[in-house]
Parts: sequence; C-alpha cells; structure tokens
Amino acid sequence: MRQKELRIALVCYGGISLAVYMHGVTKEIWKAMQASRAHWSDEPDPPGSAGVYLRLLRRLEYGSNVRLRLLTDIVAGASAGGINSVFLAQAIHSGRSLEPLTELWLECADVDILLDPEARPWSRAAKFWATPLVTYLLHRPGNVVSASVAPETRAEVREKLSRLIRSRWFEPPFSGIGFSRLLCRAFMAMENSEAQRPLLPERHRLDLFVTATDFKGHLEALHLHSPQLVLESEHRLTVDFHAAAPAEGGNSLAPIPELVFAARSTASFPGAFPPLQVSEIDRLVSEKEADWTERAAFLKRIMPEHLRRGEIDSVSLIDGSVLVNAPFSDAMSALRDRPATREVDRRFVYIDPTPDPVGPKARKDTRAPGFFSVILGSLSSIPREQPIRDNLEALERDSREKGALRSIVRALRPEIEETVEKLFGHTLFLDRPTPKRLAAWRTKAQQAALEQAGFAYHGYAQVKFSSIVTMMGRMVMEAAPELGLPNAAPIRERLFAHLESIGIDRMEGLRDSKSPAMISFFRTHDLAFRIRRLRLLARRVTQEWENDESVTEQDRDDARTAIYGALSLYVDREPVGALGEQFPDLARAFFEDPQKVIDTIAQEHRLMEIDVQVDSILAEAMAAMPTALRRRMLLAYLGFPFYDTVTLPLLRGEGLTEFDPVLVDRISPEDCNAIRSGGASEMLRGTEFYNFGAFFSRAYRENDYLWGRLHGAERMIDLIASAVGPEHSVPERDLRQFRREAFLAILEEERDRLGADPGLIDRILAEVT
Repeated sequence: MRQKELRIALVCYGGISLAVYMHGVTKEIWKAMQASRAHWSDEPDPPGSAGVYLRLLRRLEYGSNVRLRLLTDIVAGASAGGINSVFLAQAIHSGRSLEPLTELWLECADVDILLDPEARPWSRAAKFWATPLVTYLLHRPGNVVSASVAPETRAEVREKLSRLIRSRWFEPPFSGIGFSRLLCRAFMAMENSEAQRPLLPERHRLDLFVTATDFKGHLEALHLHSPQLVLESEHRLTVDFHAAAPAEGGNSLAPIPELVFAARSTASFPGAFPPLQVSEIDRLVSEKEADWTERAAFLKRIMPEHLRRGEIDSVSLIDGSVLVNAPFSDAMSALRDRPATREVDRRFVYIDPTPDPVGPKARKDTRAPGFFSVILGSLSSIPREQPIRDNLEALERDSREKGALRSIVRALRPEIEETVEKLFGHTLFLDRPTPKRLAAWRTKAQQAALEQAGFAYHGYAQVKFSSIVTMMGRMVMEAAPELGLPNAAPIRERLFAHLESIGIDRMEGLRDSKSPAMISFFRTHDLAFRIRRLRLLARRVTQEWENDESVTEQDRDDARTAIYGALSLYVDREPVGALGEQFPDLARAFFEDPQKVIDTIAQEHRLMEIDVQVDSILAEAMAAMPTALRRRMLLAYLGFPFYDTVTLPLLRGEGLTEFDPVLVDRISPEDCNAIRSGGASEMLRGTEFYNFGAFFSRAYRENDYLWGRLHGAERMIDLIASAVGPEHSVPERDLRQFRREAFLAILEEERDRLGADPGLIDRILAEVT
C-alpha cells in the first residue's frame, strides 16, 4: 500500500461575526483528522461526518492503493479567525473536544453578553434623552438596519442595537476581562472533556501563529550603510506556539493563560473591546487562583524587546487584522525543517467567508467615494483587505523551483547511476552490504563526486561551508537571546574569522577537495548533508519509483521504515535543545570563546558515531531486500554526492525537507455549490450589518455555523479525494454520494442543538435530498 500524507497549513481570516462560519469549517477539519486517526489505528469508527471521511479514506485505499493520512500541522489566524486557530490547535495537540468552542460562539457571541456590565443600560429609561435620536437613526428611511438586515430579525437587531448605542459613550462597550473570562471558561471546558490521543503522530511538530497589533509599537534596530544603525517603530506582533505531539492525549499546547492571551489579543476589535494589557491576564489568573509559573518565559519569548526596555506593563495589543488579516507569511515560515516520514502532499488552505466584501455593485458605482469613506477606508478597511497575491505568488515560485529540482534529479539519474556503477563495478550490487563496506563505499563516492565536479566544486563547498556556519549562528542566537543582537550576522562573521584563524579558510581551503581540514570540518559538522541524503533515498523508494514485479509494496514499506528510523537519529540533533543544558551559558560567552561553542556542537552531535549506527541500520535493511530494490537503494545512496553537488547551490543552501510543490486551496461560500449556489449572500446571515450581524441574533449564529460545517464537509471531501492524483481519481458520482452522506450526518447531528430557527434544518434537508 502506497502511503501518503495530506498536510494542511490552515490560515483563518478575520471576519468579525463571520468567525462563527469559520468555526463550522474548522470543526469539519477537526472531524476529518479524527477520521484519519481512526484510519491509522485500531480505534472504533467515529460517528457523524467523521465516519463519512473514514469511509472515503478506505475507498481511496482500496480503489487507488493509497493509504492517506490527513494532518493539519500549521495553523495561523487573525482576529476572530485567530480564536478559531488557537482552539483548533489546542484540540489537535491535546486530543480533547472542540465542542466547548461551539457553545462559546453560539451562546456567548452576542452583544448583550459581551457588553461590559458597567456600560450596560440597566433600564429602558437609561439615557432617556437619547431615545428619540436612537429611534430616528434605526427607523428613518434608508437606515442601516433596513438596508442590511433581513425583515424577520430587524426588531431583535434594533432592540440590541439600541442598548448598545445607549451604553457608555467614548469607551469600548464590550468588556475586556469579560471576554478573557469567556475564553478561559471554554478552555477549561475543553480541559474537562475526555482526552483522546492527539490528532498528529507522536513527535510530529505543530506550529500555531496568531497575529496582534502593538498599538504603541516598539523600536527595532535596522542596520544601514549610512547611518549604520537606525531605530524603526514596529507594530506587528505574532504570538506563536510550537510543540511536538505527545504520545498520549490530555497535554495542553501551552498554559491556559497563554492561550487566552493569544485569543484575546488577536480579537481585540478596535473600538469594541479595550486593548489587551498583560495586567488583564494577571487579573484572570488571580481570579482563578491558578498558577502561571511560565509567565516570565512566555513574555520574554513573545515580547523580548518590550521586556528588555521595561515596557511590558504598558504594552497595549489590539486586533491582529488591523495590519495582517491573512497571516500567510507566518505559516509559510514554518514550512522549513518539517519532518517527512512518507510521501507528502502539502496544501495551504485558507478560509475566506467573504472573498468580495465590496461587491460588484459598489465597484460599478461611478460616484466618487465620500469624504469620510475615503478617510475610514485608508485608515482601516483597505490595509486589512489587501489581497494575498504576494504570498501566493511566493508559494507558487517556491513550488516551481521544487518541481524544477525534481526534474533535474530525474534527468541526472541515468548518468549518475552509470557513473556509480563504473566506479564500483556491477558486482557491487549483488553482494551483501555490511556497515564497513557502506562506510568505505560512501567515502569513495564522495571523493569521486568532488573530483569530477571540477571548478563547480568551489561553489558547492562554499554553500556547504556557509550553511554550516549559518546553522551554528542560528543555534547561538537562539540559545543566547541575552546577546541582544538584531540578527545572527555578527555571530557568523565571528565564526568565519575564527575558523580562518585556525586554518579553515573559506576562500583558500575550499578550493582543494582533498583539504584534510575541510574534510574533517564537513565530517564533524555537516548534519544537513546527511539529512538530505536520507531524504533523497526516501523519495526514491516512495515517489520516484518504476514498477518492478520483483519488489512488493511491503518491501518498499520495510525500506521506508529503515530509512526514516535512520533519519530520526540525525533529525533529533537539529534542535538547540539537543546541545545540552550547558550550551546557553557557552553561547552567551561565544564572542570570548567561539571554539568552545564549536567543540560542544561537535561533541553533542556526535555525527560520526551516528554514521556508524546508520550504516548498521541500512546494511541490515538492504540485506533483507530483493536484489532490484537493494540495487536502486545503493545507486541512490552512493550517488547522492553527485546529486548534491548540482542541486545544493540551486537550493541556495536551504535543506528543504518537503521537496514537493505546495498547492493552495480556498474554502469559501463562493466555492461550495453542492447544496445551494449564490455565495455568501445566499447562505450567510453574519454578513448583514457590515459583518456584525451574527452578534445580534442566535438564529444568525446557528445558521452560519451550520453552513460552515456543510461547506467544510464539501471542501474536505474534495481535498481528500484530490490527494491521490488524477490517475486514481474518484468518479464525481461517488463524490456526490460522499458529500450527501456527510451533509445528512451533519444535519442529524445538529438537529437537537440548533433550535433558534425551528425550520432551518428541514429547509436545508429539503435541498440536500
């Protein structure tokens, strides 16, 4: 069975009350991951739409011989989309239920609940003098409610809007600490739900990013030619979390105060909520009589410059979508150094409930925008609604480069394999490789590749050498933030100078492929080279394979198991944490004693010792392989130095681990027409009243949540089915049946919960059937 991973990097936009719709979508992603977990384990079949996804995964396995695993391992969000991102990431990591967030959105995302008690008008007589003005504003011809709210809910919206307008003026009407309490309550409810196993494989990394806006800004150093140093105000702030999936469920992604901090800060909608300050979270922790022992470490990681300047208490964070409504760049930054245990289909999936917020009617209006429209648009709506074209073009460019490199590798293969066979002789591939032979063959192939590279060797060696120094610089920078450096450039320059002083000259020594000093340096420190070599071997066995009846899928699976087992020995040495507890102290003293840092990295990595273990693993695996598979493994393994000499300079020294193109998929009402066509205007109610509509009516929230689940199901079925490739595509009639089953399961599952509009379920059910 061909094994493959469909990896999703999810980006959740800000959308004010349309966050309820986005929650419905993310809930289906969560359900699909539950189905995938069951598919790869001995769990009982899950109920509802998750059961439909499981049947689809089984259909792909039997129909196309592909065993697919679905992973959402990168999540990024802004504003209310950031709240959805934080809760989804917590559910993925902890294995706990996402249902408490559903209750939070349906019950508590209402203006009457969000209103600060101190701001709420306690009687109809409150601000009685404002009543005629409010009545006029809400009932005059062409008023905003009549223009943007459906007739059946105008009375409810007017009543709640009246209370909102008559609440306190010139201060945010909604309570900041009240919002934090609601978020904390939902997280605590998740903690009290049953803990199942995490939705990612053990040790697989999960990255979460939510954006916030530092209202006052903080100064960051910029290095120029003249003047050499300037300070610039920076207002972007990312609250990020990174963790490896544990073996058992019940482990929180981060302490709850930190998760509340992230969700509350990213959704501090300007004017509606007060900015978040750290004191608010401190107050919440005190109310709960909880411990937040990680407070200092968290603030130091998230806001190091503020902490260094003693400005933590004065930081004011507002909505993340003010500057970045679609946080693609953070998610893109996490693509590097991803573990890959099998073939990977990487997707960027973004949820956009209103792809065209302006609408064609407004664009065709020949009238020039008014005075206030221009001012408000330039200050708020235009920047946050900027298209994601730059991000998507960067992904497309990166995907083209990866595709080109794969083509180069395939084109080089015949010539490299012929070269390896001539170098060792045809009898090599009939003998049983031993660890000692593998080591000798590998050294011989490495030297031959460098000698045959000619003048190209110098450029290749420069890239290798610079990559190792860059890796060391990154480790020192990460381990010793106390150095207060704006970037790792000073560390790299100190390393280059020091290495040159001990005889490892990057300009002279790299010219000689037989230089003992350079050979020793590469053998001791070139971790990335070893990882690239095994990843090429894994791709050769998994993806770049020609049919051979003598090699079964089980043979290839056994080979993959051995390769990734060997690879893990090297990958485990990549993090700074692998360098031991004493490394931060050495890093802080780097400029005084760089050699001590270099020696410690060598001692802790122990690469040549690991090479011996890897040789034993591969030799044992090859001994059990059919001759044809062993031959191809050896050709790729020993031919790697030849491939690397050509491709590494093209990669600009980046050790890319996901070598496949990245595809982008959107989830939006515009893309989902299986039940009803027409886009957001025909299905969503939160779009009313300038996207605040769902905050004024539970019926609206229930409607949008339900359509979010239905649209999420439709697109998840499409995404899963597309991962097997066109040669094994599922017929459209079968996909229609899977969609129908998922729709019916969702409607049945939600029937007892959604009662604000008694006819909602039956109306949609009539359209499905």
